[in-house]
Amino acid sequence: MDKLVIEGGVRLKGTVDVSGAKNAALPIMAAALLTEERSVIENVPPLRDVLTMIRILRELGVRVEMDGDRVTIEPGRYQKDTAPYKLVSTMRASFCVLGPILAKLGHACVSLPGGCVIGPRPVDLHLKGLRGIGAEIKVDGGYVFAKAKQLRGGRVYLGGSFGSSVLATDNVMTAATLAHGTTTIENAACEPETVDLAHFLMKMGARIRGLGTPIVEIEGVKRLHGARHRVIPDRIEAGTYMAAAAVTGGTVTVNGARIEHIGAVVDKFRQAGISVTVTDGAVTVKGPSHLRPVDATTLPYPGFPTDMQAQIVAMMCVSNGISIVTEKIYPDRFMHISELTRMGAQITLEGPSAIVKGVKRLSGAPVMASDLRASAALVLAGLVAQGKTDVARIYHLDRGYERMEQKLTRLGARIWREKE
Repeated sequence: MDKLVIEGGVRLKGTVDVSGAKNAALPIMAAALLTEERSVIENVPPLRDVLTMIRILRELGVRVEMDGDRVTIEPGRYQKDTAPYKLVSTMRASFCVLGPILAKLGHACVSLPGGCVIGPRPVDLHLKGLRGIGAEIKVDGGYVFAKAKQLRGGRVYLGGSFGSSVLATDNVMTAATLAHGTTTIENAACEPETVDLAHFLMKMGARIRGLGTPIVEIEGVKRLHGARHRVIPDRIEAGTYMAAAAVTGGTVTVNGARIEHIGAVVDKFRQAGISVTVTDGAVTVKGPSHLRPVDATTLPYPGFPTDMQAQIVAMMCVSNGISIVTEKIYPDRFMHISELTRMGAQITLEGPSAIVKGVKRLSGAPVMASDLRASAALVLAGLVAQGKTDVARIYHLDRGYERMEQKLTRLGARIWREKE
């Protein structure tokens, strides 16, 4: 396995380009299964999760080629309906093949998903939603078996204990495009990645109304065709590099950052005393001499994103005061705290809230990544810490960030990859 080695204390400076959003690319790639025709998807980051999705599609008998950031998918008349455990267990987003396979073939067999260990994330809303449009579903031996001679439009409510579900919305919306009649999804996810998926589906011939709202209507059609689509920039990657500039007191322009996708992040940054300047297609961040403490609560979009929670905790570790960061989406998503404390952070966990008392400095230390965003938080801490930080198990990081160490090096960071 690889690790990242970081020598902290450098103020980052320069320009960094944001890659395509993997959380949009993955369900879009799955949605290409709805047609026999070729689809071309651009701005797809060559990440570990994307390569896993390509393997799943090929396992189904689909022809897939990746050239740079362009993925060409030619489903043809594929007949295999099974997404196996060995692949789905490594990535939760792979479960979004369930809806398109079911809608296209009338039957599907998909392993229950895996991914980052950040607390329970059941698939009950996926199954509830698909049952609501006529699917017969059973779970046996770690697999979901679904069948439907013809999906039919219905009214489904996708609210869960912690709000709407992005992947459940994706699965039901995708399947409903080929259902008979109109499907209404109540409490649908409003995230930009779900809206981007809907745009791809509409290019394929789907009829969808209410994009970006909690009420989405899908009028089923008989068939869909191939399409060409460019994936939106990754708002979480953009936020992470903005945080890297802020925590090091540097100045970085993030090309591709869309202000309309990161409004809650920008608001918290400005509260922390960070200068954020918005231009056409870019955001420039200038870190202050001392970060001010802020309180943040993760919420469904357009609230503060759970995928930025670990990063803001890392930032607040060196703020000038006490911050409270509350996790309302995945209350157990605090595995980075124990590693940050190894670097000298003062953090107390009280229920779903992290109480962060800022310190003057962090110290480099060997730390271990537990999940994707925790990895990013440890890198941020390493960038500002005195001394050397070794971040182990960065295969988590590689699932969501394209060549992070190379991009940070171009900003002046002293960071490199080594074998453990």
